[in-house]
Amino acid sequence: QVQLVESGGGLVQPGESLRLSCAASGPTFSFYTMGWFRQAPGKEREFVASIAWNSGTTYYTDSVKGRFTISRDNAKNTVYLQVNNLKPEDTAAYYCAAGRFISEYANRRQYAYWGQGTQVTVSS
Repeated sequence: QVQLVESGGGLVQPGESLRLSCAASGPTFSFYTMGWFRQAPGKEREFVASIAWNSGTTYYTDSVKGRFTISRDNAKNTVYLQVNNLKPEDTAAYYCAAGRFISEYANRRQYAYWGQGTQVTVSS
């Protein structure tokens, strides 16, 4: 069982940055693929980024490539999402997710555990 708690969201202006964190409980955190998804009002939850258990492989949705960076610290049971050059269209609730034996990184149904989300609002 893995419990996830996100933090680091907020209200920022276009072009600014945030670092989102996801703290995980459970002794087997390092075995899990971790992902970040986001959901804007009236839209479906969409994939943002994922990182393999050994930090060796990362994936990003096209709209955030070059602006967002996912990383993890298995010693701290924490995964991060550095979000730079934020745009109004990045406004959403950001969710952390964990799963094992994931073959489709962008498929939210393959992630077994979810956090409650942290809100990111980008507005001038």
